[in-house]
Amino acid sequence: MGTGAAIFALAALLGLHALFTAVPWVYTALKVLGGVYLIYLAYRIWRGASQPLTVNAPTPVLAPAPAAGHDVRRTFLIGLGTQLSNPKTAIVFSSVFAALLPRTPPSYFFGALPFIAFCIDAGWYTIVACTLSSPASRSAYLRYKTLVDRAAGGIMGALGIRLITTAR
Repeated sequence: MGTGAAIFALAALLGLHALFTAVPWVYTALKVLGGVYLIYLAYRIWRGASQPLTVNAPTPVLAPAPAAGHDVRRTFLIGLGTQLSNPKTAIVFSSVFAALLPRTPPSYFFGALPFIAFCIDAGWYTIVACTLSSPASRSAYLRYKTLVDRAAGGIMGALGIRLITTAR
């Protein structure tokens, strides 16, 4: 997932930089459209916050451990394929970059941002997997799901509003 995020970050950064250089007014249009999209996502998250999740019982850990080499590669490719096949990821990266990046980013951004995107995404999925793999953590999230999801939706909505209000 982290590698996919780094690829999307680099693609968004290179594509946006080329597009903004060639057609400067697109920067403003993308900020507005990206803001509207983030507000839409925030609305969907907020609205779905009170909907209950069904959680299957955890699989017992009595099965033998799989062979390390082959399954690690397969798991990596499944995660990468999942991330790269999600068009929302590209839209979110483009929206966030349009909101937070200057029109002409410094050259070090082209190396730093994909690395940062990798660290954030890989770190996030690691935290979620480790945290929600225990029954106590999972039940705590389910207990506070509405609050957590509404907070996430509120933050995403605020970023969308910021995009729109700072578009020039």
